[in-house]
Amino acid sequence: MTQQHDFTPHRTIAPLTEAEVRERLGHKQMIENIGQMDQTYLDGIKRILTVSADTELLSAPAYYRAAQDAPSTNAYLSAMSIIQDEMAHAHIAYRMLEDLGVDKQKLVYERRPEDFKYPYAFDVPLDNWTELAVANALYDRAGYTLLSDIFKHTTYGPWHRALVKVDKEEQFHLRHGENWMKRINKEPGGHAKLQKAIDWMFPLTVEWFGLPDSHKRHNIQIEYGFKGYSNDELRQIWLSTAVPFLKSLELDVPAYWDEQQQKYILTFPFPSEFDVSTKTWIYEDKPIGWDQVMARWKARGAMNESYVREIQRGYKDLYGAQDTGIGERRWADIIN
Repeated sequence: MTQQHDFTPHRTIAPLTEAEVRERLGHKQMIENIGQMDQTYLDGIKRILTVSADTELLSAPAYYRAAQDAPSTNAYLSAMSIIQDEMAHAHIAYRMLEDLGVDKQKLVYERRPEDFKYPYAFDVPLDNWTELAVANALYDRAGYTLLSDIFKHTTYGPWHRALVKVDKEEQFHLRHGENWMKRINKEPGGHAKLQKAIDWMFPLTVEWFGLPDSHKRHNIQIEYGFKGYSNDELRQIWLSTAVPFLKSLELDVPAYWDEQQQKYILTFPFPSEFDVSTKTWIYEDKPIGWDQVMARWKARGAMNESYVREIQRGYKDLYGAQDTGIGERRWADIIN
């Protein structure tokens, strides 16, 4: 007999008012469950948890693709260990979303690929071991920067406690990338390979932190304590460790420290147009508009559908798309 699954959406309404939640936060009290939220807090924490979970999940097929080029069995196993961590981190965030009334099964297995919410960088294929090393050193550094901020500032108690484990593992990931970059840099032709990867991956990671503060829409994330730093502040924190490391390998980095302004300055127009087919940036005299960047993000990239279908394939094979409607559900229908 075919097992039947109940995919009825969970409908949960936060009971408190905004004033009551802000009073609680004003007293430095953590939010522990949905009963201590207003609707704005609930919607906001679901949004940021979904982005975090999706980012961790989609990193797995991205890293697995590049791990096929591992130079040794031990190197391959180290990559698989990182992939295992990323899947576990995704599960933690999806499990918290389930506690907030979100149907986890639908969120992971029945969303359309374009409805997943994660940095555009993972839509660009990682084709070799050098690119995987750089991704660990740059992308995981970005993830560590973001999650460290949340760990330090979040007002959502369950996430704060969960990030004790995640924070330490993300440190391992970026150190893995740094150590392999150092090794590759000493190999014949290795420096040139690293530089080629940095040329396209560094600006993509600068994009990772989202719109500049002047364009930021979700200021409620800071007001309600989902995180503590703005996008531009987080970008500077990332630059403060990424740039010195890359320069220590004598790589050309399109950023420098400005003593007068006391911040890192990018030496390329930001934002700029990116040609995903050739993994090259098209630098003009002036930056392009953020509306053009957002259009690229919204359209997703070359690997979006491939990676999501890979994740959802087993579920579809097991239960069948006809009975469950897999692939037809929009993110908004599942998260609300």
